[in-house]
Amino acid sequence: MTAPLEPFDVDVVVVGGGQAGLAAAWHLRRQGLRFLVLEAAGELGHTWRTRWESLRLFTPAEHDALPGLPFPAPAGTYPGKDAVAEYLRDYAAAFALPVELGARVTGLRRTDGGFQLSTADRTYVARQVIVATGPFQTPFVPPLSAGLDDSVLQLHSAEYRSPDALPEGPTVVIGGGNSGFQIALELAATRPVDLSVGSAYPALPQRLLGRSLFWWLTRSGLMRVPVDSRLGRRLQARETLIGTGRRGLQRAGVRFRPRLVDVEGRTLRFADGSSREASVVVWATGYRFHHSWIDVPGVLRDGRVVHTRGITEVPGLYFLGLPWQSTRGSALLGFVADDAAHIAARVARTAAGMHSGQVLRSVQDVR
Repeated sequence: MTAPLEPFDVDVVVVGGGQAGLAAAWHLRRQGLRFLVLEAAGELGHTWRTRWESLRLFTPAEHDALPGLPFPAPAGTYPGKDAVAEYLRDYAAAFALPVELGARVTGLRRTDGGFQLSTADRTYVARQVIVATGPFQTPFVPPLSAGLDDSVLQLHSAEYRSPDALPEGPTVVIGGGNSGFQIALELAATRPVDLSVGSAYPALPQRLLGRSLFWWLTRSGLMRVPVDSRLGRRLQARETLIGTGRRGLQRAGVRFRPRLVDVEGRTLRFADGSSREASVVVWATGYRFHHSWIDVPGVLRDGRVVHTRGITEVPGLYFLGLPWQSTRGSALLGFVADDAAHIAARVARTAAGMHSGQVLRSVQDVR
């Protein structure tokens, strides 16, 4: 029998050590709260490091900082994925944030005193919990992908790294969002590429009249348009392409196709009746939330989180980093701080009303 670990003495657990979780941690410390961040990966910034090699932020460095620490890159430059990962690692170190790595939370349920969180080898009990697992959780691939022949290499954009990692031959990218456009453009330099777009999205340049797009968006107030306003509802209904438009891809040789409707063998068929044989298919079809590990009634409805600016109807349970949690910037690196401050302030008010004492303990499973 293994002796249990000594109890932790904290006020709140943050699930997820990405940009949202670290922003929450910074604000929790300013509130004077005792907390612990549980990160599933073995290193901070893991999600960023595993994206494709050429990925760069579409926000310039001056708009990429978490609270308290500027992003270490010149203004007007667009950091790559590894720079973001290193920034998150250095951020946690700079403020000595208590992050436990390799602690994937597999279960969350309510208890009489708060919440119980389970990982592979430990159980945590806390009065309050902030779920900051981000929007990129489970890659989504349409079921019709099963109809493709085994000779066709298919992968989700989450698995894509570079053109050199793919076999030669005609390639079809499915998905008309920013990821689909960027990957199609990169691949077009080395192979014939078709891009299947189900819905046309508006496109905006990365720079306008000598200023970055986000200079205009922040000063016009568009980055902070409330989610429940008329304009907010219109903006969140459609993704906006930034920096890469249809004309640029056409000049690079990308052929546009409408919505994919069927596949058979090596052939993909589209809504206009056209078809294309492919050697490679890249599914840039987004992600789905994975909240099945949350066993707390009243939090999820049809798989979606029920909340008001991240505050659920379950006392002590919060979410952070959701797309359009309160504004357009809620899930973005340089803009998540506003929601983090709001949640941390609510956590502090709730903690002040609770009885003092030990609010978290961690024990190893008895083998």
